[in-house]
Amino acid sequence: MRVEDYARQASSATAEAIRSASRAKTESRTHRLQENAHADRERDFAAALKDHVIDHLGHYLLAFEAAAVKNGIQVHWARDASSAREQIARLIPQNARIVKGKSMATEEIHLNAHLEALGCEVVETDLGEFVVQLDGDTPSHIVTPIIHKTRHDVSASFARAGLGETTTDPPALAAQARKHLREKFRTADVGISGANFLIAETGRIVIVENEGNNRLSTTAPRIHIAVVGIEKLLPHESDLAVFLRLLAPSATGQRSTVYTHLISGPRKADELDGPDEVHLVLVDNGRSEIAKGPFKSILRCIRCGACLNVCPVFRELGGHGYGHVYSGPVGAVLAPLLDGSKDLPFASSLCGACEEVCPVRIPIPDLLLKHRSEQPASPLWKGFGKAAGSSAAWKAGLTLLPMAPNLGPWTEERRPPAREGRSFRSWWVKR
Repeated sequence: MRVEDYARQASSATAEAIRSASRAKTESRTHRLQENAHADRERDFAAALKDHVIDHLGHYLLAFEAAAVKNGIQVHWARDASSAREQIARLIPQNARIVKGKSMATEEIHLNAHLEALGCEVVETDLGEFVVQLDGDTPSHIVTPIIHKTRHDVSASFARAGLGETTTDPPALAAQARKHLREKFRTADVGISGANFLIAETGRIVIVENEGNNRLSTTAPRIHIAVVGIEKLLPHESDLAVFLRLLAPSATGQRSTVYTHLISGPRKADELDGPDEVHLVLVDNGRSEIAKGPFKSILRCIRCGACLNVCPVFRELGGHGYGHVYSGPVGAVLAPLLDGSKDLPFASSLCGACEEVCPVRIPIPDLLLKHRSEQPASPLWKGFGKAAGSSAAWKAGLTLLPMAPNLGPWTEERRPPAREGRSFRSWWVKR
């Protein structure tokens, strides 16, 4: 489905839920970052550091692997999505019960469907992802999976699943989910997570969250598998504080997330909690090629979702309108690089708001224009370019434009601007 077709079909309730939640997140972000007098300097530092990592990706990957293995983490390398799915499946017992923390990397490689086809029970434990799974839906935001749903929608989902008495009270709904998921954590064979950062110096996996489900997913089961894109590296643990100060305000408007987990490896002999095995699957899936080309700055992304929240196109479409795991401005840049999606770079007004809010200063509008320039122009735009290059044709077009009854699909969702006062040309002639 084309982006504009989805926009026309989206319900008004869905559109308003997305708009109101996005506005609230953007306002919270602005308020929180104003509290940090060094925010702009830290954004510059974060952007430069991520560029340094991208330019020396091989070095830091090998350094991380050596440190992680020393900690007892088993590191696996996946060239593409298929390789990642196969390697993960080999680590999982037959018909395993699996609990999952929120992970965009597993969404990217379509892991759940693969594991379910092998006979595993896969349960999403992030509250938003849990609702999405109950509904047979897909996430519509990289941080807030159910930004397109209201508490009434969630209530209906829980009622259909038989989780408890019908209620629209958010704490009561959370309690119903907690009661249901507690047994899943207790009986799970495997926990699967993503990661926000990987520390090359210490070999540690860093996960930030607000609900605590990641803590249970990564410690209660006997096996923990983290699935992470290779670009998530930071050189030193001392770098982490800057990124944590930028991530939480940009993502949720908080000063910091509720939980920050630094995972060093499996439990030691004298420890009561934790998994017996910790595996890390490092997913390339095109990233190493991106790092060599003109779009490499998109690999700075720390998946905060700030660019989605501020984007006027995302506020109208929601994530589903993009038809890809990664939506919004970051998705419009990343999706074509991952799977060749051609239309998404045009799903942008190029207003620049995404670059303004990005905590790692990704020049998203420039990258979108680069994508557009690499695609052949349509016959319509070729005709416009030819007419715009001719003074006579341009003058004739301006004269005839007010008489045009319709500009096609463009006017179905937009009102053409009306002329105010006389034309510039008539004014200029009289001058």
